[in-house]
Amino acid sequence: MFRAIIVFVMKHMNLRSAAICILLLSTSLTAPAFAKEAQPSEQPAPVAETGAEQAENLPWLYQGSDIPVDESWKFGVLPNGLRYAVKNNGVPPGQVAIRIAVDVGSLHEKDSEQGYAHLLEHLLFRESKHVPDGEAKRIWQRFGASFGSDTNAQTSPTQTVYKLDLPNVTAENLDESMKILSGMMAYPKFTKTGVDAEKQVVIAEKRESEGPRMDMIMAANEHFYRGQRLAIRPVIGTNETLMAATPKSVGAFHARWYRPENVVISIAGDMSVEDMEALVVKHFGDWKVKGKAEPAPAFGDPIATGPDVKLIVDPTQPMMIVWSITRPWRPVRDTFAYNEQNMADDLALSVINRRLESTARRGGSFLGAGISNGKVSRSAEVTQMTILPADNNWQAALNDARAFVADAKTTPPSQADIDREVADYENAIKTSVDSYPFEAGADAADSIASAVDIRETVATPMIVQQFFTDAIPRFTPERLFASTDRMFEGTTSRILVVSPVPIEGGEAAIAAAFSAPIQSTGAVRVDQKTIGFDALPVLGAPGKVVSETEVGPGGLTRIEFENGVTALLFPNNGEAQKIKVRVRFGKGYQAFDPAKPNILWSGPMALVGSGVGELGLEELDQLISGKRIGFDFGVDYDAFEFSADTRPSDLEGQLHLFAAKLLQPRWDAAPVDRGKRQMIADYPSYTDSASSVLARDMLQLMGGGDTRYLTPTPEDIAALTPEQFRATWEPILATGPIEVMLFGDFQTPEAIDTLAKTFGALPKRPDAIGAIGGAEMGFAAPNREPVTRYHDGAKDQAAAVIGWPTGAGITDIREKRKLEILSDIFRDRLFETFRAAEGASYSPYATTEWPENMNSGGYFIVISQIQPQKVDQFFSTAESIAFDLATKPITPDELARVVKPKLEWIDRASTGNAFWMNEMEGMTRNREGRFRALRSLLIDYEDITPEELQEAAARYLVPDSSWRMQVLPQPKP
Repeated sequence: MFRAIIVFVMKHMNLRSAAICILLLSTSLTAPAFAKEAQPSEQPAPVAETGAEQAENLPWLYQGSDIPVDESWKFGVLPNGLRYAVKNNGVPPGQVAIRIAVDVGSLHEKDSEQGYAHLLEHLLFRESKHVPDGEAKRIWQRFGASFGSDTNAQTSPTQTVYKLDLPNVTAENLDESMKILSGMMAYPKFTKTGVDAEKQVVIAEKRESEGPRMDMIMAANEHFYRGQRLAIRPVIGTNETLMAATPKSVGAFHARWYRPENVVISIAGDMSVEDMEALVVKHFGDWKVKGKAEPAPAFGDPIATGPDVKLIVDPTQPMMIVWSITRPWRPVRDTFAYNEQNMADDLALSVINRRLESTARRGGSFLGAGISNGKVSRSAEVTQMTILPADNNWQAALNDARAFVADAKTTPPSQADIDREVADYENAIKTSVDSYPFEAGADAADSIASAVDIRETVATPMIVQQFFTDAIPRFTPERLFASTDRMFEGTTSRILVVSPVPIEGGEAAIAAAFSAPIQSTGAVRVDQKTIGFDALPVLGAPGKVVSETEVGPGGLTRIEFENGVTALLFPNNGEAQKIKVRVRFGKGYQAFDPAKPNILWSGPMALVGSGVGELGLEELDQLISGKRIGFDFGVDYDAFEFSADTRPSDLEGQLHLFAAKLLQPRWDAAPVDRGKRQMIADYPSYTDSASSVLARDMLQLMGGGDTRYLTPTPEDIAALTPEQFRATWEPILATGPIEVMLFGDFQTPEAIDTLAKTFGALPKRPDAIGAIGGAEMGFAAPNREPVTRYHDGAKDQAAAVIGWPTGAGITDIREKRKLEILSDIFRDRLFETFRAAEGASYSPYATTEWPENMNSGGYFIVISQIQPQKVDQFFSTAESIAFDLATKPITPDELARVVKPKLEWIDRASTGNAFWMNEMEGMTRNREGRFRALRSLLIDYEDITPEELQEAAARYLVPDSSWRMQVLPQPKP
């Protein structure tokens, strides 16, 4: 029940590095990419003490549980066994989110059916009773749903979930959508043409994911889950089983598992519960199948036989150690007692993870380490520790990390340790409580599908908050000590080492180190302190407001202080107890010369970690314990940015922290050294696939050699000193105008007072270093012969890019919006030709960039991963589409199928502050330009004509101005 909240909690430990448990416990497939899946799927054992009458009155999701029913949901079961849950939810307004969860995944497949669960996901979207071949995507586009984000599916080892987020819902389009979905589930059409096409698409998807990283994941699953189906059942399947698929074989798989009793439908949206329930009954009530349901195959328990150590040597991967302890998975009763134990386990691991992170920050033998505990695909309960050794010193890192575990198993945590973790836990739960009234319907529908998969319930954050508060006295040192001991015992204890270089002595040496006695030491413990905001640098007397102007509807106000700081305030209650904060200063990319060497890359690496005033990162961690305060740093075209989400009670502390960073930054050397070593360790991975090479080189090459986009080499990284880091970033923090943006739940007078005490109290700043003139973004010279780079990954994997220069600037914003629509049309045509018809690529893509606060730097690019022998075909297909767009207008239907989802996206996104904050960046400096852009936002999309798009394609997608790049497999020596 509480697992979703617990995951939320673990993601909101502000300023703490997340545990680096990065090895997949198992995999799932979504339409766009691979994703993690780490939960079981089995019906909980019945609770003996629950009376038959009481159980009969409970909704199906709560059978066997003592968790209070979430009354916002209405649950039901159709006579054919299909279960459903429906909920009225108006976030965002006008949308209905539908999830259809089918209890079938890769673990249900026979040896000859590997990949079928995922292949079915593709085939059901392709053609079914109510939809001709390939028309489902077009139908939902006409309803305003975009393919890939609003219509999607995901397959895991234990479940397949179909997703539809229908915007601007009406009774008619929801009825039609439910009819289509029912036809997909109950009456798909498996033709030879469709099966042959989609299995090629899935093989292309498989090919694009292959490489050293996927090999490592597969090897890890085979090692850790030896003897279990999870070890040998990748969701994507195999080339052999996929190529052998026929309409008959996939039809048999569908008939075996796609049955009403295996399906749960969850719907949450802006429509009455009665209407949503009626549509479930109408479209799914007559679904009948013959025969009895087949039970799921046994997935197996962990077995202790076989080697406990595995070594993988791969020069493209950073060194990593994974220690995995497995226990048999068993169904659970989702009770308060069960959830309390989960919380105790998480708190126990949080204590150890904090100690590991604290040591890594100081420059220990590992760059990072973390521990997780979870249940994996109805196969095992797993405690897993991941260690990233520094400088490839695996033995020291392993010994030191094991010492943390030995200490935790020898001596209970202190009450101060527990209090700190409880404070962070409480803070994150409070954040979820604050956010609950604004939970999107899509998230609510997802929660039911997830609960069904793990066979637990759903509960409101308020129940979780009350439960956690009541349980706090029971989270004693002895309780957490017992949790730690249990989590580090199991049926198997195995270790995997991935190394870029051979290890002397190989697996025998690792086994010896893994089994060597480890001495517990109290030196691993963190000194718990309470630090107040008075420890931050003093900012000075509150600043004087020299201008306060309401510049827009809804109380949008521009403030200017005597020291030159400007602020844009947008008070609103769109998200209660949440304020988005963005501080923009300096000139961003324009602070660096595009033709000279620079260390722009080093800022995101260590600027936040280097500290503030007398406080290093460890002290800042203690400063914000139990508070909603964050600190992200980024570089934009025209400014550097600090950003965070906070709450009204923490706003002053958040602003004080940001202002203090600008006034009196600290320059600790340890974060620079840690960041350097991590970047050097990661660098070889840039060659492990075609997409990795693109990420490393494309922007710099497309920018005509712009050094600001250059990925530094290990030699460049190693040469950076803490003194050079400070010399570069100190003047950037100290110069240039400051714009503060506050959007969210606050009152303007109080916010102005808080700003006056923080940013208004800063001294007047000199002009920013760097200049707009001479720092513009360029574009590479046109070429017919592509720039070529090579990768060290799979030999049948390549990537290609074709791009054209466009434009930039806020005054030509309509041009940007034309190009956005044009790129969506281009992407649709690529999908229908290069993917759907030819199966040449799984993820062809087109996009455009138009820097609004620059005078140049825009581009339109088309990218695809493909087989090496199809690179030329990609270029010719892209050129053909570009030529067609430039020489003839598109049809009104094609235009509507792209514009309507765009307008619907804007309508939904504009209900949140993130949208408006992005649209108003720089408004304190260029009010008129920004308002013109905002006023024309919808009009520019609504009245775009086919002729305008044709003219834009003819102007920008000019053959003689195109630039090309290809990434090919490394030639054989």
